[in-house]
Amino acid sequence: MWNRKMDKTILVTGGAGFIGSNFVRLAVSRGWRVVNLDLLTYAGNPASVSDLHPPEHVLVRGDINDRELVARLLRENRAEAVLNFAAESHVDRSIDNPGEFIRTNVNGTFELLEASRIYWSESSDEAKERFRFLHVSTDEIFGSIDEGLFTETSAAAPNSPYAASKAAADHLVRAYHRTYGLPTLVTNCSNNYGPYQFPEKLIPHVVLSALQGKRLPVYGDGANVRDWLFVEDHCEAILRVLEKGLPGETYNIGGECELRNIDLVKMICTMLDQMRPRENGEPYGDLVTHVADRPGHDRRYAIDIGKIRRELGWEPSVTLETGLRRTLHWYIERKDWWEPLLKDRYQGQRLGLQDKKSG
Repeated sequence: MWNRKMDKTILVTGGAGFIGSNFVRLAVSRGWRVVNLDLLTYAGNPASVSDLHPPEHVLVRGDINDRELVARLLRENRAEAVLNFAAESHVDRSIDNPGEFIRTNVNGTFELLEASRIYWSESSDEAKERFRFLHVSTDEIFGSIDEGLFTETSAAAPNSPYAASKAAADHLVRAYHRTYGLPTLVTNCSNNYGPYQFPEKLIPHVVLSALQGKRLPVYGDGANVRDWLFVEDHCEAILRVLEKGLPGETYNIGGECELRNIDLVKMICTMLDQMRPRENGEPYGDLVTHVADRPGHDRRYAIDIGKIRRELGWEPSVTLETGLRRTLHWYIERKDWWEPLLKDRYQGQRLGLQDKKSG
């Protein structure tokens, strides 16, 4: 169905964010033409896609809540797929300002679905057959689990406004497939890390704070467990779902690498001791400080990726040690990317420590 020799265009929303920009770069390298719709709020950074140029990549500043804009982009570019990365994604921010998460993650997804449904319904039979709407979501919709793994059929039990907004969006996407026949796909991923991640998230926050000699705050006892997924592995999985996934289905995407937050922070400190020793000779681990936990902090996330492995032949290929070293090296070398964020868009904002997935 997806022939690289065809003139293919996909509409990617949130493609100047962390996961979105990594996906856009991969898609262009594989021969796709990408129309990238991003509102360019604090976490959307044009510098993350500055190496990409028309006609293969077109960056459009706009809101997914603007249905007319989305409809126009779909029609004018004859898009064969919509991939929705656009989201408010930081748990701490959702606690402070939940309304923004409802607006973007719920209402925005609805407007995107409506524009896509109308565009799809008015397309030729051949175009209808090719079209896909792929919604990128999170394992956080399932809530916390003490033992075992969440599967695609596990009940949603979100514990934060962020997770609840993403769960609502997932349900909308499912309903549009069941009710209207729109060929949708949903992916639920675990915690991502890698290049181009906004500095409020756990790994870049720890790295950049350490390099500046600042304290490294860890929520509570630091025993919260997350599964870590290198962003390039995640993007490969999303392409696999787009190319081979069955409409109406959901696929979990994880790194099969569970680790306590405190152990991850210590691992980063040890690597930095080797890669960029402190001038005073002291270990970075001395900067670790435990702080009060946040409300409703989930203890453990863990997902089963058996379905995508069995049905689509995907599995993670980058180990945590390899991915972390690549990530740390990128942040050490790319001061030109993150320093403007700290100076212009990040000063005085609340620093969060729980790495999230989308947008």
